[in-house]
Amino acid sequence: MEETSTEKHFYTYRIGITLVSGLILLLGSLIASLSIGVYHINFSAVMGLLLNDDGSKAASIIHTIRLPRAVIGMLIGGCLAIAGAIMQSITNNPLASPQIFGVNAGASLMVVIGVVLLPDLAPNTLVYFAFFGAAVGGATVYYLASTGGGMTPVKLALAGITIHLFLSSIIEGVVLFNETSTEDVLFWLAGGIDGRNWGDVKLMLPWAIVGVIASFALSKSLTLLSLGDDVARGLGQKIGLIRFVSSLLVVILAGASVAVAGPIGFIGLMIPNIVRKIIGSDYRFVIPISAVLGALLLTVSDVISRFIAFPAESPVGIVTALIGAPFFLYLARKGGREA
Repeated sequence: MEETSTEKHFYTYRIGITLVSGLILLLGSLIASLSIGVYHINFSAVMGLLLNDDGSKAASIIHTIRLPRAVIGMLIGGCLAIAGAIMQSITNNPLASPQIFGVNAGASLMVVIGVVLLPDLAPNTLVYFAFFGAAVGGATVYYLASTGGGMTPVKLALAGITIHLFLSSIIEGVVLFNETSTEDVLFWLAGGIDGRNWGDVKLMLPWAIVGVIASFALSKSLTLLSLGDDVARGLGQKIGLIRFVSSLLVVILAGASVAVAGPIGFIGLMIPNIVRKIIGSDYRFVIPISAVLGALLLTVSDVISRFIAFPAESPVGIVTALIGAPFFLYLARKGGREA
């Protein structure tokens, strides 16, 4: 009994340390994001200007350019990490993520089609295009990976890469045949949060809130589902309903993210695997910690992206791909087992 109590205490301590450390690092990355750029602002001045807009050039840059960019980055990073955690739970597959499952590619295709064919569409309408594309892309990969003996990590990876390349080729064809705003579309397709404003935050925030709250509500069921269908069914879980609702949440979280910032990859793959490695598979804690670390990863990646072609901006998706591709290969080499 004493050993069990000690283990419980250590587990709680580990969760607390991970969450607090993540929040402290996230705050530091936020300050760095507000400070670093073509116009450098001293770290010591950032907090004061953040709390008090004195009308100076530095304060204007922080409040109108860098703060909304940082906020949208944290929202998208958190949403993509949660979406990946949900997907890995309902498929019981560590390789599952919006990128691998074709969710990002499907959403991207529909947004590009909407932008090209209906250029006068409002951004909030394009979100629904992204939702539709995300649902179709994810469902296609799920169907292909599940046929012929059930889903395996290798089949999921092959199906996901195939659909991703197929949809990407269609996107390239659409872009080639339409030269209007091609540069902006190509930058968006690489995954970028440069130039995002408070309007984008207002567009993203309601979907993020809905997705996060619903994910918390489903966390217990996701924990049981991650133990396997038989165990979850034996404990009274309605597996079909859980998977359906969870899939809707993935579409909302990933689709809204793609509509605002393009297909930023690998966050949903890396973060949930790292979190489960640290604290285990209790989704009551996996979801919030994934959200914090996902926000941290994208914020740090955005800061790094500013140095790639300084003083020009580079898409943040380049940095997440450079970090995430080796991680994907590592997981694939392990046969899709937990990191």
